[in-house]
Amino acid sequence: MRIIHLAIMIYTDRTWHSNNKEISVNKNSVECVTTSNRRWMFCLLVSTILIMVLTSFPILARENKTLVLNVTSQPPLHRQTHDGFMDEISRMAFKNVGYQLVIERFPAERGLRNANAGLIDGDMGRVKGIDKLYPNLIRVPEKIMNWEFCVFSKKEINLQQGWKSLANKNVAFITGWKILEKNVPTSALITKSRDAQQLFMLINKDRVSLAIYERWGGNYILKTLKNNNIKLQRPCLATKEIFIYLHKKHSALVPRLAQALADMKKDGRYRLLIKKHLKSSQTIIF
Repeated sequence: MRIIHLAIMIYTDRTWHSNNKEISVNKNSVECVTTSNRRWMFCLLVSTILIMVLTSFPILARENKTLVLNVTSQPPLHRQTHDGFMDEISRMAFKNVGYQLVIERFPAERGLRNANAGLIDGDMGRVKGIDKLYPNLIRVPEKIMNWEFCVFSKKEINLQQGWKSLANKNVAFITGWKILEKNVPTSALITKSRDAQQLFMLINKDRVSLAIYERWGGNYILKTLKNNNIKLQRPCLATKEIFIYLHKKHSALVPRLAQALADMKKDGRYRLLIKKHLKSSQTIIF
């Protein structure tokens, strides 16, 4: 503002007051400043101001158009390089509505709390109903995909009774996975882990008998573990739709993002990413 004020004073040959000190800009005090010089200085100052203002707009736009979402999944759905299946689907959808997506990885429970508190902008990959537990979150109604929640163990287990089959069993799952907290029988001996690596370590070292995890990520982890005889047990306990949740401050974005996801499924981009990352379309979208 002082620069603008000075420019006006120079151009109009008036007096500029700053910090109660009078600075006169006229022929008597600044004899070298002619009318031509004043105009040149005025144009220079205005040009400087315009450059400062205009160059600041892209920075502000980038800040306002970037959203941060938490993710808890494993490859091939999420990778540290942010090029897993869910990474690419979500980033493409956000790009279609004019936003850049930044993906962060927090522990499952902490990620939900951060999103609900507005510390981050949402969570990328949760079952329906999370908004009942975290009321500041709004579900984007178009799902990303389906997840199969499965039992992993070294020994065979009869799962024909579904969740009831876990009664009185030694079971482990990740803290913050609400579908498991809700459905695993209270009679089970439950151990909670902070992440998937710790979860599968518990089985591999025989500290628990069973672990429950998402099928795609679970199979990936089994390939990385050496000298293990852990197997995915069938049938899986449940197949659930997985959604993006946004903090309520982004409520206006929810229908646009849902439409962007739906458009990707219609125009074939979604299937191309399935082929690229998952090699299968079974129980994924339709």
